[in-house]
Amino acid sequence: MKRWMLGLVGFWLGLPAVALAEADTANPGVPEIPEGHYFTLAYHDVRDEVEPEIDADPYAVSTQRLARWFEWMQENDWNPVSLEDIEAAGRGEASLPPNAVLLIFDDGLRSMYTHVFPLLEEFDYPAVSAITTSWQEAAREGREVDYDGGRFSDVGEDFADPDDPRIVAAGGETLYADDFFTWDEAREMRDSGLVEFASHSHDLHHGILANPQGNTQPAAVVREYDPESGAYESEEAFEQRIREDLERSSRVLEERLGEAPRAIVWPYGAGTEAIEEIAAEVGMPYSFTLGSRLFSPAGRRADIGRMLIMDDPLPADILAGITNRLDPPRDYQRAVHVDLDYIHDPDPEQTNRNLGQLLDRIKDMQVRSVYLQAFADPDGDGNADALYFPNRHLPVRDDLFNRVAWQLRTRAGVEVYAWMPLLSFDLPDRERQAGLSVRHWTADGEIERSDRDYRRMSPFLPESAELVGEIYEDLGRMAPGIHGILIHDDAYLGDDEDAAACLPEARWPGSDDPIRECRLEPRDRTRALIEFGAAMVERAGRHIAVGNDLRVARNMYARPVLDPDAEARFAQALGPFVEHYDEVALMAMPYLDGTDLPEEKWFDRLFEAVDEHPKGVDRVVFELQTRDWEENEWIPTRTLVAWIEQLKRRGAGHFAYYPDDPFNDHPELEVIREGMSLTGFPY
Repeated sequence: MKRWMLGLVGFWLGLPAVALAEADTANPGVPEIPEGHYFTLAYHDVRDEVEPEIDADPYAVSTQRLARWFEWMQENDWNPVSLEDIEAAGRGEASLPPNAVLLIFDDGLRSMYTHVFPLLEEFDYPAVSAITTSWQEAAREGREVDYDGGRFSDVGEDFADPDDPRIVAAGGETLYADDFFTWDEAREMRDSGLVEFASHSHDLHHGILANPQGNTQPAAVVREYDPESGAYESEEAFEQRIREDLERSSRVLEERLGEAPRAIVWPYGAGTEAIEEIAAEVGMPYSFTLGSRLFSPAGRRADIGRMLIMDDPLPADILAGITNRLDPPRDYQRAVHVDLDYIHDPDPEQTNRNLGQLLDRIKDMQVRSVYLQAFADPDGDGNADALYFPNRHLPVRDDLFNRVAWQLRTRAGVEVYAWMPLLSFDLPDRERQAGLSVRHWTADGEIERSDRDYRRMSPFLPESAELVGEIYEDLGRMAPGIHGILIHDDAYLGDDEDAAACLPEARWPGSDDPIRECRLEPRDRTRALIEFGAAMVERAGRHIAVGNDLRVARNMYARPVLDPDAEARFAQALGPFVEHYDEVALMAMPYLDGTDLPEEKWFDRLFEAVDEHPKGVDRVVFELQTRDWEENEWIPTRTLVAWIEQLKRRGAGHFAYYPDDPFNDHPELEVIREGMSLTGFPY
């Protein structure tokens, strides 16, 4: 792959690579793979001459350094294992050796036979070779192969030439028959007992049109957009396309090598739970991605992560990368909470200009994440009037979310969280909306529909769960490359809500269990919202790239943290939140809280309340307000930085802010960067 492809790989995988330039090669120590686990390394081309860091192919490894790694493993009791070894251990028939390593070489390149196979024979090491069967067949038929899997452009243009039938559409550099090993050579490697062949798909190692703006994204996970009809392929068509591709790849490998593959190595590491299930049905239960789940127990078959080898590393570099994953350094969250309502414009050209300004700003700020609005709320009442992605239930204001998320990841280098309501969706059918509403008890003990602030659907009604679940499912299908979901601050219940639990059709969220005592205690309502949200995120997560290790964040009001008794008024409590969520986006907003305390004292008390919980400081993201909504004015940026510095001095490390105005520089970029940037010197 070429360097312009790094943005693609990083978008889907967070780039879990080991590279010479990033490793501490002085003395990384010798890590130990956990007992009963194995660690998977992902290789591509192997050549005699490779120039680390500056080579045109950053994934190429030199023969000499691969041999040095093999020698190191031999001398230090590290043990390459085969898929058969892993299968036997998973069945309980054998144990994995200490420090078990699985070696996988992608793409069926000729160097697998000419450079890797001789080393495997010399060291008696097993390995897996993952073949993109359409490339292999095209090469054997004398056709050129446009190698590397798709020309993905940050600006949404597709430079591929679909009119040339001689080119196998993938994108990158043109390869020829001599660049791939032959089927005879594959059979020789198979007969040695050292090499097992896996599918790298038949023809999914390329990009397809993923949105109306022209971005191409990995064919295995996105629903193809048809510009002529203005529609996406249906879910049935998507599943059929994936199934037929995997069946064809399996058939080719069985016909050519006498055995169908039991493993799929997803192109670009982009696999999802949904397509892993299809692969298992086709006969490939072992599913390899690229992600952080790199230490795999023998019994795991799906979502097996691999560490991508880059820049021709030395053994010390590989060991440093493994050590970094066994004992990862603390990652600090710095997030900008972005309104897509600000970016959208009725004029698509203006929308694109707005997006450009946002991308430049986020890139310059050097933060880790963007909490990106996926719903439309033009009137600012907090309810989702429409969505920014195609879905089954609400209008689409603009099919924009996929595009902006892609550009933020590839151009600004940040992880994108979809900011989503949990309950407050304004349905076009108002009668249906009313029927699904949260209820409250009146002073007379009667039950009425609630219509306070947010127009929320009850988490206890199965119809609400199915409707919201389908919206979240559509989010996952239309934006499979996101890294997280941020649950909106609409997820609350007042102390006299939710009487809908007393309706005969009510069920406990995430289950089919009837509710026996419907006048719920505050902690029960807190738990119900957590479990409802978990069920919704699970619906989305099935369609999101597993290598992205989807993270779940949730907005929380400050008052229940400062006053635990306020759980009754919010159905929110910090203890359960830090246990359940990867991040708690705590609304550290003194003006919104309405406190009478001086700001400095308020922030001290807030931090102390967070610090009382064992996981509080590790899980809480202090989300600051940049605007005083009561006074309708922007808060001075120096004030924001002072708040950040005060919290840092107390021990906080995770920060976000809302809102952001990229067009009028609120907050001021040159100032807020001092507090938000992840670099030590952001200039």
